[in-house]
Amino acid sequence: MKRTLKATLATAAVAIAVAAQADAETTAGTPITADNLVDNAEMVRIADAIDGAVDAKDWALARSFFTDEIFVDFTSLAGGEPATIPADGLIAGWQSNLTAEKTSFHLRGNHRITFEGEDAAIMVSHGYAWNRMERGALSENGGEALWEVWGTYEHGFSRTEDGWRVDAMSFFATAERGSEFVRNTPGN
Repeated sequence: MKRTLKATLATAAVAIAVAAQADAETTAGTPITADNLVDNAEMVRIADAIDGAVDAKDWALARSFFTDEIFVDFTSLAGGEPATIPADGLIAGWQSNLTAEKTSFHLRGNHRITFEGEDAAIMVSHGYAWNRMERGALSENGGEALWEVWGTYEHGFSRTEDGWRVDAMSFFATAERGSEFVRNTPGN
């Protein structure tokens, strides 16, 4: 008997929901159920797609995942104060630092989602990122072309007319190493 993709996904959803419910007391976040399985998958997809868009320098795609205003907290990397800013400003900041000369790679995992009603959620995940810029390898720039950081991301999600969008994004660095020149110097 040929199984359809929908039937296979439904079976998988039930299996995941049963396993998640059994482990709910020890699992951070909201247990995955058949009802929220698609929402969970969509939020993970969006967070991962933001990373992919930033690394590909596809700024229009990166912008499409955010609400018009976003609460940001990158103070563990850049100092300052957390703030609510236009999402266009966040993207412009990334674009000015991660120019063609600077390569980046972002990776996240261990996503834990907690729903706050039907139309809001918080996702916490571990993150790793590096920036590479060949000019950093020059002796006058420190002699190292790579900077990398580890930490925890927190994404706030809101359900909009266009689906889930990120309305808050924070990164809490736990370790970093490498070239301060690469970290702090925008590429050309």
